Amino acid sequence: MALVTVLLLVVSNVFMTFAWYGHLKHNQHSPLWLVILASWGIAFFEYCFQVPANRIGAQAGLATAQLKTIQEVITLVVFSLFATFYLGESLRWNHLVGFGFVALGAAFVFKPW
Repeated sequence: MALVTVLLLVVSNVFMTFAWYGHLKHNQHSPLWLVILASWGIAFFEYCFQVPANRIGAQAGLATAQLKTIQEVITLVVFSLFATFYLGESLRWNHLVGFGFVALGAAFVFKPW
């Protein structure tokens, strides 16, 4: 069940990343209202995967803090790949260190104290 949750969250985050940042590559001259409308259309599919992922994860025994942490780590991985390969941006060392701190925080959420 946790694997299904992770896979659904990955798909959800791909849609989310395109909805939030995809327009930066192609729609710089489009009217803002049109870009917002297109982003909402893409975000609909994000929710179609996000909501079931959270339900399945909760049914599998994951706490909401754990679900949110999984989602944030996946978001950083998907965003890093998106920024590098789709937008053509380079990730600098300080970005990687910051993302590493988020991953370290995630370890604390999942550590049974």
